Amino acid sequence: MRETIGDIDILAAAGDAEAAIAALTGWTRVRRVLAAGETKASVLIETDGGERQVDLRIVASDSFGAALQYFTGSKAHNVKLRGLAKDRGLKVNEYGVFRGGKKIAGGQEAGIYEALGLPWIPPELREDRGEIERAGEGRLPVLIERADIRGDLHCHTKASDGRLTLEALVDLARSMGHEYVAVCDHSRSARYAGGLTPERLKAQGGEIDALNRRLKGFRVLKGTEVDILPDGSIDFPDKALEGLDFVVASVHSAFKKDVTARMIKALAHPAVDMIGHPSGRLLTGREGYEVDLEKVIEAARERGKAMELNCHVDRLDLGDIRLRMAKDKGVRIGLGTDTHDADGPAMMRFGIGQARRGWLENSDVLNTLTAAGLAAWRRSRK
Repeated sequence: MRETIGDIDILAAAGDAEAAIAALTGWTRVRRVLAAGETKASVLIETDGGERQVDLRIVASDSFGAALQYFTGSKAHNVKLRGLAKDRGLKVNEYGVFRGGKKIAGGQEAGIYEALGLPWIPPELREDRGEIERAGEGRLPVLIERADIRGDLHCHTKASDGRLTLEALVDLARSMGHEYVAVCDHSRSARYAGGLTPERLKAQGGEIDALNRRLKGFRVLKGTEVDILPDGSIDFPDKALEGLDFVVASVHSAFKKDVTARMIKALAHPAVDMIGHPSGRLLTGREGYEVDLEKVIEAARERGKAMELNCHVDRLDLGDIRLRMAKDKGVRIGLGTDTHDADGPAMMRFGIGQARRGWLENSDVLNTLTAAGLAAWRRSRK
């Protein structure tokens, strides 16, 4: 669940390695076979963006767990494990764990860690950021899972630049197993995105109220993604924000104008609940703002506010390092898919992956609360 990948590695245990190799090299999407041997193959496959290399490695079933751990763990994680093994008089490689010439583990990934006196370490944590030490102390985090998520805290509709009606958004959210969804259309300064005026925001609130009266077991939260203006003020008057259930404040313009100070000022506004896509990065498009996220996260801690983990695949913002920082400071994280179309809600899975890489647990994430619990969290900071 890293943010981007290079080539694609496929690991397989096969009784007939030759047939497995042929299955890959003979695939219709293969443009070119780079290599094909008895246990390995490399091909270039056709993709929407051009082509990508795929490497296949065949291992014996009694080495599959060892190979899975070896090829999944980062280099730094694996170097640390090999050092730990050496201290115990053991040897670890992609074929198993060995004491002298005897293999003592290899078929199951968990067995590799067990042979080293450790519990299984989730793949998302394998970066040598303290996970091995914590595992040895029995203090690994119980990472958040998809089933823990009760709702989505950042979605757009046709009222601004989305493609979904309120009803269509609700249907998609319910299909994801959610109990609520926050409608956070853009505010008036985002003219390029059809941003709402205070009057249109109020009218939308009336539509949501009417829809909620018809819904059973589900709630639509009235919200907004309000622009943080160049002077740090927010794009709606206080009166327009009265009665909203959730307010996301985001920078969408003037990227060079003291983004740090603007976010900190926005966090001081009583109605603001969360800073949206805090780094401003687009993985395929731009580096992001010049912003001191440590200062912004500290301001969120002081105000009892949240930071967003934007789950859109081109954002994944906050990144894993800053998520860990927020967790360590006691700042809650809100997951928002930034849904604009029918593909949006399913991006929650990528946000979950990023959250796990940031060591987040159930209690670190706002979306694990019920709608009533979310409202109680908002009241508690006041």
